[in-house]
Amino acid sequence: MSQAMLKVENLFCERDDRVLFDQLSFDVDSGEIVQIEGANGSGKTTLLRILSGLSRNYEGDIYWQGEPVDRVRDEFRSELLYFGHQPGVKALLTPEENLHWYCALHASLDPARVQEALEQVGLRGFEDVPCHTLSAGQHRRVSLARLYLSDARLWILDEPFTAIDKRGVAAKEALIGRHVARGGSVILTTHQDLQGSGAVRSINLDRQGERG
Repeated sequence: MSQAMLKVENLFCERDDRVLFDQLSFDVDSGEIVQIEGANGSGKTTLLRILSGLSRNYEGDIYWQGEPVDRVRDEFRSELLYFGHQPGVKALLTPEENLHWYCALHASLDPARVQEALEQVGLRGFEDVPCHTLSAGQHRRVSLARLYLSDARLWILDEPFTAIDKRGVAAKEALIGRHVARGGSVILTTHQDLQGSGAVRSINLDRQGERG
């Protein structure tokens, strides 16, 4: 049996004296899409932040390639792309400058693909406009353009289709599908009914169970 890319065992998290999840365990395999579901306030974003290493407010164990994630933190971060509610865009930079800055932080990325990535997210013509003049939706598009540049194996995406039109949604679903076809993995939350990404396994925090 192949080793899981990411493994979660007996995860516990409490917020404001309320248990969000307890004894939560699951694996994420190479080439798999896992959708985290649940009502508002069930802990979906909290779980993604924990899995991404952005929150330490939990008990339990998380493993990357069979090793405790704390022991291989640098390797894990190099293989992770996290897309959260905040776009992570530097307002004084242009979209092009933001993506070149992102490439500079990841030596394996090709800055020659920046223009293509911006075109893919519908920002052609806005490449050299300071981001503080762009709309909130355009900010998210700048952040989403990282998906077209990334060589990370694990994508953790929190509502990646927000403020994206139908054409953009279809393009992102196709991109996710290509990523998992190459052996990558995706963990995401979304209210979108995924159509073009491939088979999706769901984990529902409301009942802390899994369904295929």
